[in-house]
Amino acid sequence: MSQTMRGQVEAYFATLGELGARTLATNQKGESVTLDAAMTWGLDTLQRVRRDRRRVFFIGNGGSAGIASHMATDWMKTGGFSALAFNDGAMLTCLSNDLGYDNVFAVPLAHHAGNNDLLIAISSSGRSANILAGVRAARSVGAQIITLSGFGADNPLRTQGEMNFYVPNSRYGFVEIAHLTICHSLLDLAMGWRANGDEPRYVTQAGMAP
Repeated sequence: MSQTMRGQVEAYFATLGELGARTLATNQKGESVTLDAAMTWGLDTLQRVRRDRRRVFFIGNGGSAGIASHMATDWMKTGGFSALAFNDGAMLTCLSNDLGYDNVFAVPLAHHAGNNDLLIAISSSGRSANILAGVRAARSVGAQIITLSGFGADNPLRTQGEMNFYVPNSRYGFVEIAHLTICHSLLDLAMGWRANGDEPRYVTQAGMAP
């Protein structure tokens, strides 16, 4: 590897490594929240959701849809949550054809989400009309919202959640990986991961932590 390429690779991974600590959090009033306080709020919310047997929904487009499917599966299998992503191809094409693409998440959320459920809305740009419509639909039935966004600091999604995580970068790869990391960190911390080396308490097939 040439010295020039080595420098590029090292700079890439250094940028990626810094993004977690540079992530900004705000509450629904737009007030800044420290990252540890935002994560604590998230963990308290997850504890309530699981205790009360409420549901967790993930929505996203493109790469964010991949994160949504990945996280819904992990949160169900590993965390024991009732978690779901609305990424079925037939459903998406039906709703977009009949009702417009802006409604592909709003319609299923209006039918499936309920009071005190949790929606995690993921959008790199924070400007996707169908994600914003999904947030409005979830809020109308009493669900709580966590948003994950990036790109412009003035993106509208950043003001829509009880807790909003904003990744200050304009490249899809960096923003998407940071969003995936935030979701994984919430799950791992909820399952007992600690900096002292303790391992997460993964659920058994019966859905209970060992």
